[in-house]
Amino acid sequence: MTGKKTDLAIVNRTFWPRNQVLGEALLQLAERLASSRSVCVIAQSDSDLSDSMDAAGRGKKVRVMACRSFADSSSGLIKRGFEVLYFMLWTMISLVRSRPAKVYVATDPPVLVPFIVFLYCKLFRAEYFYHLQDIHPEAANIVVPLNRFIFGALKAVDNVTMRHANSLVTLCEDMKQYILQRSGTKVPIFLLDNPSFYVEGLAEGARSQDVVFCGNAGRLQRIPMLLAAIRSYLDQGGRLSFTFVGAGLYGPKLQELANIYDGVTYLGYLPAEEAAAIVGQHRWALLPIEDEVTRYAFPSKSSSYVVSGCGVLAICGEQTSVARWVHQYNVGITCKPEHEALIAGFHEIEKANVGDSCTRGDLLHKLEIGYFVQRLCDLLGFRLNV
Repeated sequence: MTGKKTDLAIVNRTFWPRNQVLGEALLQLAERLASSRSVCVIAQSDSDLSDSMDAAGRGKKVRVMACRSFADSSSGLIKRGFEVLYFMLWTMISLVRSRPAKVYVATDPPVLVPFIVFLYCKLFRAEYFYHLQDIHPEAANIVVPLNRFIFGALKAVDNVTMRHANSLVTLCEDMKQYILQRSGTKVPIFLLDNPSFYVEGLAEGARSQDVVFCGNAGRLQRIPMLLAAIRSYLDQGGRLSFTFVGAGLYGPKLQELANIYDGVTYLGYLPAEEAAAIVGQHRWALLPIEDEVTRYAFPSKSSSYVVSGCGVLAICGEQTSVARWVHQYNVGITCKPEHEALIAGFHEIEKANVGDSCTRGDLLHKLEIGYFVQRLCDLLGFRLNV
């Protein structure tokens, strides 16, 4: 068994610049550590990632091992499936070539690539750290129910990966407890909030817009219920205006609503920094989520809402991690996922000032990219040069 050639490999398929927040954070992690250690990034990109880094003056001393992407969101299932297999093979080849002593792997794509990392570390006696921004296959099974044998096999594979990691990282206590229950792992599990771009906050009186939703408009965000409540609220003479940023399954329905009501604007997909600037112009932000999902994931838009200074109107059950988060940090109010309750919630925030309900305390510090990078360095066992 030959010696290790690399101190750390970061495995993240949708790396910078495609993943504009987490990818940026992981690039900063790589850059900081590469000043005194050997670091490689294993990723996939639709352009030459090394050239992109050089053009932006980024990634100095970071070894880039990125394969080219040949599929996108419009590609068929078979083509995307082959790309997942291609990235799995690329990950194993890149790990063997770079021979890292430690591997950090995020869940993109979930289950299978982390298992590849487990196999490499088992064979070459390396350490790995498994970061679960969401828990699969459960999160995927809510959207598209899987064959029960495939579902069980994927869970079994992921349990093996969880049990043999040096440590696990996830987002909230509910996710941590589910990981423990499902995998029976004995390794340490650390909680770390996803970071957000810094946004220059506006004073309450300077916020010219009322309510914003930013993120994926998909099956898990209660969009049909939200649209029905907005229709009823506006038909009853409600005075709030609503802005939607993001794409997804219900994008056409959002555009349809915007075409009917002057008080609704649909902007579609925007780059992360532009979206954050739009969010910062609003007093309140919508955080709808299916209750079951909160065991396996935590809405990523929550970080950008808090950093932007919006009050959060969480639409979920009171016993969920999202509702507890809102109450713990006093960042807004919660609303039952019911038609009449949501209309009443809109009427409540018509009169409420964000400052009346929101005191963010040290939460803002925990959402900084710098804090995220420092925490990962600590968990990986590296000291940053100051």
